[in-house]
Amino acid sequence: MQLTASRAPAPPDEMARLRAQLERMQGRKLDAPVLPVAPALAELFPGGGLRPGAAYSLPRSTSLLLALLAQASQAGSWCGVVGMPRLGAEAAESMGVDLSRLVLIPEPGRRWLAVAATIADVLPVVAVRPAGRAADGEIARLAGRLRDRGAVLLVQGPWPQAEAVLEVGEPSWTGLGRGHGYLAQREVSITSTSRRWPNARRSRVLLPGAGGGVDPAPGRVAPVESMPAAWSKAG
Repeated sequence: MQLTASRAPAPPDEMARLRAQLERMQGRKLDAPVLPVAPALAELFPGGGLRPGAAYSLPRSTSLLLALLAQASQAGSWCGVVGMPRLGAEAAESMGVDLSRLVLIPEPGRRWLAVAATIADVLPVVAVRPAGRAADGEIARLAGRLRDRGAVLLVQGPWPQAEAVLEVGEPSWTGLGRGHGYLAQREVSITSTSRRWPNARRSRVLLPGAGGGVDPAPGRVAPVESMPAAWSKAG
């Protein structure tokens, strides 16, 4: 579809037609309801949560992934995790994941993408760590399945046409004394880029916090930063 600029404002019926066409192309409504995320993370996601039918690119941060699964599972959504053999039930439960709604497939083998696609047919949230590069055609078919089923895909690694790309950095731990004591909580910066925003967003959070979940960092600020050049080129 090609859109051309016009000096005169488009009539309401023309705007509605263009909006409907854009929604069909994207496979999801621009104002569709989203699955909840922790309040400390909401501003990092377009729409304030996980959009059904969309994929998200995450770093290899088990804490961030479990924080997202925790909120979704507590809200009643079944979650599947594919290709993460070191992810344990105890760690998931400590981050607040409802284990009664969690399905683990630790060793999918070379057919990890086919397994993820099959799971997306029946579960609303699927997390996967790719075991290799997938063909463009396979990725496109999975994207179509996500849209048809309204499932959310959380990928630990790069992913084409991701709704948002999250990165974690600048960690600092608290809870240690002078060579003794226990690690109590970790403070990190999470940066989110999305084609829906002109600029990246950044938040400072406790991940995990003292209670095991994710909380706002004390005195944090969430400044809007310039969009990375790499994202602009990938646009």
